[in-house]
Amino acid sequence: MQVFRTIVWALIVAALAVFAYANWFRIDVTIWEGVMLNTPLPMLILSSFLLGFLPTWLFHRAMRWRLKRRISALEAAQRSLVATREAEQAARVSEDETPTLP
Repeated sequence: MQVFRTIVWALIVAALAVFAYANWFRIDVTIWEGVMLNTPLPMLILSSFLLGFLPTWLFHRAMRWRLKRRISALEAAQRSLVATREAEQAARVSEDETPTLP
């Protein structure tokens, strides 16, 4: 599976390199009135991708962190509950085993 993933990534990188080479011409981008940016097209596409990807990735990482903390808290609560129930059952068993006089 790792080999397949590596081959797919290599093909994606090769396709992006061919795209960048074929479209390496400069374009003018007007940011504000009177502010022009002369940049290669692949750099503009890459920066646009990163501007959209970065907030989504940060949100995803924050959600994973929050959910991992929540799962850890729930697992700790479950371990505590199991330990309490085991102690209660052990106490009941010891009560049942005590001999009673007739």
